[in-house]
Amino acid sequence: MNKYKLEITVFFSGALTMMLELIAARILSPYVGSSNLIWTTIIGIMLISMSIGYWFGGKIADKNKENDSRILSNYLLISAIATSLIPILEIEFIDVLSQISNNLVFVAIICAAVTFGIPSFLLATVSPIAVKIKNNSIDSVGTTSGKISSLSTIGSIFGTFFAGFILIPNLGVRNIILGASILLWILSVYLFDKKDKKYFLLVIVELIVIIGLNLIGGFLFQKNHPEILQDIDSEYSRIWVREAQAGETTYKTLQVDTGLESYIDQETGEMGARYLYYYDLFEYYNQDAKDALMIGGAAYTYPMHYLQKYDDKTIDVVEIDETMTQIAEEQFGLDKNNPHLGLITQDGRSYLNYNEKKYDTIFIDAFKGLNAPFELTTYEAMQKAYDSLNKNGMVITNIISSLEGEGTDFIEYEYTTYKAIFDDVKVFKVNPDRANDEEQNVILIGIKGNENINTEKEEEYKNLLNNEVKDFTSDKPIVTDDYAPIGD
Repeated sequence: MNKYKLEITVFFSGALTMMLELIAARILSPYVGSSNLIWTTIIGIMLISMSIGYWFGGKIADKNKENDSRILSNYLLISAIATSLIPILEIEFIDVLSQISNNLVFVAIICAAVTFGIPSFLLATVSPIAVKIKNNSIDSVGTTSGKISSLSTIGSIFGTFFAGFILIPNLGVRNIILGASILLWILSVYLFDKKDKKYFLLVIVELIVIIGLNLIGGFLFQKNHPEILQDIDSEYSRIWVREAQAGETTYKTLQVDTGLESYIDQETGEMGARYLYYYDLFEYYNQDAKDALMIGGAAYTYPMHYLQKYDDKTIDVVEIDETMTQIAEEQFGLDKNNPHLGLITQDGRSYLNYNEKKYDTIFIDAFKGLNAPFELTTYEAMQKAYDSLNKNGMVITNIISSLEGEGTDFIEYEYTTYKAIFDDVKVFKVNPDRANDEEQNVILIGIKGNENINTEKEEEYKNLLNNEVKDFTSDKPIVTDDYAPIGD
């Protein structure tokens, strides 16, 4: 195996580089989100760091006249320590900076550069140094360079799939950081020649430091955020279950990225989000409604409310992330065995595309502000939803947008799109006390056919019905799969 120790090192260095990129997105997401802008920032910073690392590694390789692998060992050791510092930097740097500045892209650039740029830079030095050490003849430079580059790329491919599909959803980023740090330490020891008793004593101290830094990071996180009950990495997101105090009420909340997805009164179990009560308007506009579909389950707060209030109706919930459903059961009281509840683990648009079942109501609650999955905002998606409705059925969607001023794009684009498909479209302002130029929850209802009013419910929903924005208009174009400017 010693014969191939450089190849092994290059392979794992490439794998760890890509793992760091995926980890960076997870570490940063609760503080700056995970929009395309943030992903672009992370990828750009990592590429810049790697480019500098390749250049610097080449300069160091040329100075390494004796082709001593110990210099490579030292860089891997420094990289191990830099990686071990990530959990500490999350609390002492990323968390602090995100509270100081509201410019998420600026915060992402600085935090990605400081927290992940350094280990990425160090790992990038491995390939050029390995080429110099491995190359024995001027005639074989191209072959050696190609071989090393190929191994590094294969390692990157392996690291991407192994981390994305297996490690992150099963181990979580903190355990991966610890494992990556230890692996880098192992590679450092593996490459170091001329080991003696003093060296072995030193590497034991190094290992203790590396593990200690990771443990300190975990301790600081728990100390600074005692309100976080669970910090979970699923296949799709980093999820926080946390407690939040509002006046005398304690809420249990579900946070995905920077967005508050669901929350309930911890004492009564009642929904905390005011906009969800507007979903109940379905029974006013269609008194015969029985079967409902909800796209976007999160903590399942509305489906639980629906099942408790309407024991003669059914609801299917489409949630792409199975971990969300597990959290809803363990932390928020979801009864997965309720015979009136259907659980579907699937992408919402995919379900609409192939669904053959008819519903009276479709609730859409998969948007996170302007970071909307574009595939659920388009004409084609709403046409599929329309086709899935029974006569007099409706789609009720929660949108975060302003109603006047510069921030109206989301609701205007969607209003135009709904108007092109549905026979009637209504807009409701959830919080009547909030100024129209402020970003807020807005409810959009698209009705297929005619209203089938339940006059007996008019008094019950009077306060909600009074918040209809009857003069809303839009001159925006229709959103399509080819043109979705509001999508994430």
